[in-house]
Amino acid sequence: MINAYLCPLNFTNMTVKERIAAFRAILKQEKVKAFVVPSTDPHMSEHVAPYWEVRQWISGFTGSAGTAVITETEAGLWTDSRYFLQAAEQLQGTGIDLYKEKIEGTPTIAGFLKSKLTEGDAVGIDGHVFSAVAVRTLQEELSSCGIQLKTIADPFDSIWVDRPPIPKDPIFIHDLRFAGKTISEKLSAIRKQNEQLNNKKKHCITRRVETAILVSALDEIAWTLNLRGNDVHCNPLFISYLFISESQAHLFIMPEKISEAVKGYLEEAGVHLHGYEEIIPFLQLQSDKTILLNPSQINYATYNAISSNCDIKEISSPIAMLKAIKNEIEISNLRHAMVKDGVAMVKFLKWLEQDAEIYHETEMSVDRQLHAFQAAQEDYIGESFDTIVGYGAHAAIVHYEATPATDAPLAPKGFLLLDAGAQYLDGTTDITRTISLGPLTQEEKEDYTLILKGHIDLAMAVFPERTRGAQLDILARQHIWKRHMNYLHGTGHGVGAFLNVHEGPQSIRMEENPVTLQAGMVVTNEPGIYKAGSHGIRTENILLVVPAGEGMFGNYLKFETVTLCPIDKRPIIKGMLTSDEIEWLNQYHQRVYDLLALQLDYDERYWLANATTPL
Repeated sequence: MINAYLCPLNFTNMTVKERIAAFRAILKQEKVKAFVVPSTDPHMSEHVAPYWEVRQWISGFTGSAGTAVITETEAGLWTDSRYFLQAAEQLQGTGIDLYKEKIEGTPTIAGFLKSKLTEGDAVGIDGHVFSAVAVRTLQEELSSCGIQLKTIADPFDSIWVDRPPIPKDPIFIHDLRFAGKTISEKLSAIRKQNEQLNNKKKHCITRRVETAILVSALDEIAWTLNLRGNDVHCNPLFISYLFISESQAHLFIMPEKISEAVKGYLEEAGVHLHGYEEIIPFLQLQSDKTILLNPSQINYATYNAISSNCDIKEISSPIAMLKAIKNEIEISNLRHAMVKDGVAMVKFLKWLEQDAEIYHETEMSVDRQLHAFQAAQEDYIGESFDTIVGYGAHAAIVHYEATPATDAPLAPKGFLLLDAGAQYLDGTTDITRTISLGPLTQEEKEDYTLILKGHIDLAMAVFPERTRGAQLDILARQHIWKRHMNYLHGTGHGVGAFLNVHEGPQSIRMEENPVTLQAGMVVTNEPGIYKAGSHGIRTENILLVVPAGEGMFGNYLKFETVTLCPIDKRPIIKGMLTSDEIEWLNQYHQRVYDLLALQLDYDERYWLANATTPL
């Protein structure tokens, strides 16, 4: 019901200030002093369907990561270093203060709330878009000051009148020639992991309790069932839940999304279909089972609805690791996708260097041209994320996205940073190249070479099994640290197999992550430098973890760089590279030429030969 406070407002085309004012009237009605707005959906997704872009709608900030907090008189937005510059620009004039995460002096959200509220006050949240762990943590932090949490189901619906609908696009089968393993094989592997996680004893005298797992993460559901969808921009996912018991599997999804072909495919695999909204009633009937779930992936509303009458055991999802270690067919497909992506990149780089009229090109026209080259490749589905094309100072905005208002014209000088990825049926790609458009300063050349050194040193790493990404991260940062420089984003993230471009559980970053790197995992290698108002530099390839042989105290692993695209040699200060680094670059470029040349016409092959000559 629309509050009487809200009736005089015209809800369409409201400014951010007007949206916040309208929302504060709801806070007053609900008797809460503040409200926390995350960036997630009911499945704790990194990227969400437009229906759940509430934080973006209320704040005007379009980055993928951030949390807004609205009180009776103040508003703040917390985000990470990728978005500091973007958020500062987009929040101007909104009355929302920017809080930079992991920067000394920045309060946590709980700390901010405790400083603004008093004992007996209530903070509102929508339990459908907060994980059970997040609510538990926030409650514990606030209760020390006598502040309570109050769940309010989707309070924005009454003022967001032109809100996009929940997507109902049909899903489709991801063929076995791409997936590599059947649903039955994947369900069997998951059930085996469930048994181990629940520590069951097969010969126990007492009554044996059946174990099941509730899966909420959309990429895990898509991977398990060899299905893909179109619900989330750039990510081939579909809104659903999956429940896997020892003998059955149940998919909860809007019926409009299921074609007869998909229905028959799931029935043949023994997967039972239910409506999306039936998940909680179904779970409440499973009191005879032990339900395994990841409380970081299950929303609080669902967890709370079943916790009173179900035996819940909290775990880290076994599917994440099963999905992260690519099978032989997925790896073969990834290499094939990299050839296609490399061909598109070579065509683009040649166009940019030889055919484009630089004075007439802009960031957005460059984006369109690259997209055309990618879209011409076989089995191309779409971008794996919105392409980042940043010229000059815009490259210092880590996740910059050009708009008609910011679309900078190119000039024959300085750097152009291009970060792009594609979704092909046989793989997901992610690549960044920093390209010289003309004369560079000494500082730009030095920064470029330092980043290249870190990139190469990580790519050359050989390490024992059970090594964590945090133990390797310094290889990418060591050279810029010596110059008292750093970047605050991670050095590497996992990449899905025609799935999310950001995939865990593995990573390479300064922050500790207990997950070890294992053969078959893929991870990006993307160190960078960002100098506000001047330039940004990043070089990114995708690495495959492969065996390196046996050695002292066990087996060793190394990286195979699977991305195929020249690295611009023009900005390199050769004297700053070691002989090993030069040898790596020359061998990489030779491999790029060998694998791409036959896919190109004569002029493109000639350009590639020049781009890959030894340094």
